This record gives sequence, C-alpha cells and structure tokens, in this order.
Amino acid sequence: MRLPGATSLPFNIFTDSVPTNRLPQVNQKKDARLMVRIPCWIFVMMLLASGTSKALVLGQELHPPLPPDHLPPVLDLSHIPLGLSSHRNIPAENPLTAEKVALGRQLFFDPILSANRQVSCASCHLPEFHFSSPNPLAIGIQGQLGKRHAPTLVNRTYGTSFFWDGRAKTLEDQALQPIENSLELGFKVEGVLTRLRQDQQYDRLFQAAFPDGTTRTNLARALASFQRVLLSGDSPVDRFLAGDFKALTDSQRQGMWLFDSRAGCWKCHSGPNFTDERFHNTGISWRKSPPDRGLFNATKQETDQGKFKTPSLRNIAETRPYMHDGSISSLWPVIEFYNQGGIGNPYLDPAIKPLQLTTDEIVHLIEFLKALTSNSDYQAAPGATGAQPRTNP
Repeated sequence: MRLPGATSLPFNIFTDSVPTNRLPQVNQKKDARLMVRIPCWIFVMMLLASGTSKALVLGQELHPPLPPDHLPPVLDLSHIPLGLSSHRNIPAENPLTAEKVALGRQLFFDPILSANRQVSCASCHLPEFHFSSPNPLAIGIQGQLGKRHAPTLVNRTYGTSFFWDGRAKTLEDQALQPIENSLELGFKVEGVLTRLRQDQQYDRLFQAAFPDGTTRTNLARALASFQRVLLSGDSPVDRFLAGDFKALTDSQRQGMWLFDSRAGCWKCHSGPNFTDERFHNTGISWRKSPPDRGLFNATKQETDQGKFKTPSLRNIAETRPYMHDGSISSLWPVIEFYNQGGIGNPYLDPAIKPLQLTTDEIVHLIEFLKALTSNSDYQAAPGATGAQPRTNP
C-alpha cells in the first residue's frame, strides 16, 4: 500500500547523478528478467538510509546447445537464492528428488526427444542465455521457425501458467507439448517412450527415479523437476533490498524509484519474480496482420484478445530479444514502446498509457534493469564453447 503523497517525493532525492549524455550499453552476449514489490514507505526509507534454413534466410541461427556436463554435477534442491520466495509450486504428486532432476537434466539436453534426433529442449533454451534464446523466434526441427520467442525457463517453479498464451497450467503439462509441436521437436511422445525404453541408460535412470519406470507421466515429471531447480536470485537489487545500500549505483536507485512510482512498471512486474503471472494486451501483436491473439487462443474469451503473459524481469539485460515475438532487440526501444503508450487497439490494457519519461529517466530505468542480473550457478562452465547472440538487424 502506498502512503498518501508518496509519489510526490522529489525525483532527485539522490545526491549524485549519472552523465546525461550516455546511453546504456547493451550487453552484446545476452539480455534477461525479475523484482520484489515492497510497500512504498519501506522503499523510501531504504533509499534515504542508503544515502541516495527458413531460419537462416531470416537471419536466425540454430545454436548448438551445451551438453549437460557443462552444468554443475549437482543442483541444490533446497537452496533458495536471496530475493526469491521459499514457497515454490511443487505438486504433491511430483516431489523433487535428486534422481528426477538428474533424469530431467539428461533428457533436456538430449535430441532423442525430437523426430530427427537433432533438436533438444536446450536448442531453444540455452543455459548461457539463462535458458532462453538469442533468436527472435524459436527454431525447431529441420530449421523451421516457431511463431514466438523462446522465453527463459529460470524461476518457472513460481509460475502459475505457462507459454506466452497460458495454455498450460503446470510445468508437467508444459513439458511435453514442444515434443508434439510440428514446428519444435516434431515427434510423438509414444515414439519418444519407445526410444527411451530401448536405451539401457535411460531405463536405469527411469527405474531409479520412478517405481513404474518409463511412462508419459514420468517423462513430464522428470523434465518439470529439472526446470524447478533452475533458480536465479541474489542480484544487486536483491542485495539492496536486504540492506546492502551500496549494491546499487545512484542511477540504478533512481531507476528503481521510477520503476516503483511514476513509470508504473510494478503494476505488471511485481513480486519476487517481477511478474504478476497475468496476461495483458500492450498492442505489440497489432503491428502484424492478422495479429497474434495470444490468450484468446486458449480461453476463447473475447476480452483476452492479444493478451500475453507478463515475463519475469530477472536477468532481463541478458535475455534479449524481447516481447512474445522477439521483435524488439534491446531494452531502450522496449521502454520507448511503453513510454509511447503501447499500440492502440480495441483491447489495449487500461494500464498502458504514455509515460512521458525523459531520456535521462530511460537511462536510469535501464540501469536498474541491469541490476536484476544474477551470477547464477547454472551458467556455462568457463571455456565452454557456448553460443554467441547474433546482432539483430
């Protein structure tokens, strides 16, 4: 809850300012997303206390995924990074175990799940990009382009619905859909199960993880279990909110103030994961004809036309490109898009209005978003030959 008059505090409550002629430098290796919505009075006090194929033709590239041995051999099942909630969405019928995570990890990186044995989950969700993709659109079997950008899988244990259009309600439901999508892995789950049952290594892994062995349900549960341990927190913003007032620069603190006040970013990007887990129409799909209907495709409710899931902002500076269609290549034009009030259409979310931010304020916001980047344990090992993002035209 906001204190009366809280938003009328002077914008320049910080002692130092950043150079106004400097635009933010976009990290050329990646770009990503998350945040904690705190009561405004706590925020103000903290600030004061601180002292301040077809794919190739279109310029996309299928990056070879890192093999699973480039990830840490053991992923902690219980550790919760600073800034994240201890309450994770783990269904009672699929409790986390080391055996399930190990199996899910092996499956995630294995092209055995695709019809031609050449594409894996990691082909689109690369660990060196926080399990997202540097390509605007997902690239699937035989170089086919998907219809949407591959979002990060990090912190999806906190999710309440999945895919940009929310058509899956659990990670288990989400896990199998790419296998049978003709533009992604292009196979049938039954075909995958046949392969896995014929593989002695997988037979042992399934038997160790599940009493009933290799089944459709267990395949989904293993993949979901691996995704649930992909956590990212302990960013400079998290450390600042925990009391380390030197964790943020003056510019980042000004950006945080804007985020939580006049810019109104918090209205959708709230909570520990910097997403309300809801769906909004910003008008982005109205740039194409016909527009992508988003949530409407799943609900058939007229009011859901053009709505897409609010993405997390954690690691946002390292998970570009942005939007559901990967159509914006860097953070500056993203903020400009919202600064102009999105794109008008009959279903535009009423919260999307022109912000009238100055150039300096956009700089501060971008600096704040960069401070949501974490040094995560799941990153590629030093020296690994990971993918490098392409420069978007």
